[in-house]
Amino acid sequence: MQHQIRKNRMLHQLRPALVLFTLLTILTGSLYPLAVTGIAQVAYPDQANGSLVERDGVPVGSTLIGQAFSAPRYFWPRPSVTSNAPYTPFDAHALTGSSGSNLGPLSQMLVDTVQGRVEALQAADPGNLLPIPVDLVTASASGLDPHISVAAAYYQVPRVARLRGMAEADVTALVDRYTEGRSFGFLGEPRVNVLLLNLALDKIK
Repeated sequence: MQHQIRKNRMLHQLRPALVLFTLLTILTGSLYPLAVTGIAQVAYPDQANGSLVERDGVPVGSTLIGQAFSAPRYFWPRPSVTSNAPYTPFDAHALTGSSGSNLGPLSQMLVDTVQGRVEALQAADPGNLLPIPVDLVTASASGLDPHISVAAAYYQVPRVARLRGMAEADVTALVDRYTEGRSFGFLGEPRVNVLLLNLALDKIK
């Protein structure tokens, strides 16, 4: 008799827990994700699908992730330390992840790395005597930045214009056209998406 009473009491306490578990599983595991996904697909379809950029119907990158451009006729992005190779999200064999160098300001390795980047920029455009913007010689914490500062884009205008046979004024105008303002008008700084800018260049010349 006592055993049956304890069993009934246990079932009485267990039943609400199981019901609540089932309801929360349905709500948070199915209904809520489906609702959020549906709203995102309707209200923000581009962002919900990765902000992919296509050329001739083929994905070539994302506006959210920096791509590697090393040819001098292109604008160069911020350096990346994701691995020995730049981040390549569309190459399944060389896929790398987000990473920073974790080098402090007193690190000689950081000093040597930055100096090497400075020399590479100077070698690519020996006649450019402008100060080199810091974001062209230092990597971000994520290593995946898709943007560079407006100053970094302007610095590269002479090299890109010369190698493409374009007027510097035309390349500068293109940089201005692809300059994004501060988020919500006051957050961050104006910036230029390197992928979009380079794709626009390829359409012109």
